[in-house]
This record gives sequence, structure tokens and C-alpha cells, in this order.
Amino acid sequence: MARLSQAFLDDLLDRLDIVEVIDRRVKLKKAGKNYTACCPFHDERTPSFSVNPDKQFYYCFGCGAGGNALGFVMDYERLDFREAVEALAQTVGLEIPEDDPRTGQEPPKDQNKPLYEILEQSSKFYEHALRQHPERHKVVNYLKARGLTGEIAR
Repeated sequence: MARLSQAFLDDLLDRLDIVEVIDRRVKLKKAGKNYTACCPFHDERTPSFSVNPDKQFYYCFGCGAGGNALGFVMDYERLDFREAVEALAQTVGLEIPEDDPRTGQEPPKDQNKPLYEILEQSSKFYEHALRQHPERHKVVNYLKARGLTGEIAR
């Protein structure tokens, strides 16, 4: 069983609404912009469990439990990581990528190559701009004072 890509996990979490995921398991009550409930992970009478829909994060002020929708499903339903991913992917109709049968891993993807090329161009642009700036020695001295070597600071 191969490791799931970060891109797939990010896509899965983007498609989920943590409020819906948790509310299917624990009855949430709207409290301002957040939602609250009694924590499902410890006994309590006063709700200290909070769900923030903007940050897609939950946190219990009583026991310190917290995380995203995936972590909640793992803890609440006592599933391992892969089982929780499969359960959540099924709820949003997302298919888990197949492993490459020859290697047991996902096929390699060069999806970040354009990003690295843009970052390299940006780096060269700013290096050139710094070298042309009339007060470049102040910047170099600042960087050296921060512990960077002269080679890096140039």
C-alpha cells in the first residue's frame, strides 16, 4: 500500500466541510461564527469543544484534542489513517489514486516543475536588483549580522 500524495490529501480536505463531517457524528450548536458541543473525547457537562468553519479546525479547550476533519474521523471512529481517508473520500465522491503495480507507488508527477522555474526566475531577479541597488552594502551587512555567510548575503 503506497503513501497517498499530499496533493490528493489537500484536495480531499478542500472538498470537505468540517462542520458537516463533525455534525454527522456529534450534534453541533452555532455560537457566533463557530460551532460548539460537548467534547466526544472526554466527559463534560459544559461544552468546551469548538469547531471553526473558516479555519476548518476543531479544538477542545477541556482536553486539548484538536485537528482537521481527517484527524477527527480517525479519533472519533477509531480508524487508521488509510481507513479514515477512504471513508471521507467516499462521502465526497473522490476516488483514491491507484498505485502503480510495478513499483507499488503512485506514478511520478512533475506538477511542481513550473513552480520551481518561476521561483528560480524570481530569485535571479531579486539577486540582480539587490546588486544594482545603491545601498546594497546595508542589506548585506544586515544579513551578515543575522548569521548568514558573506557568500549567501551577496
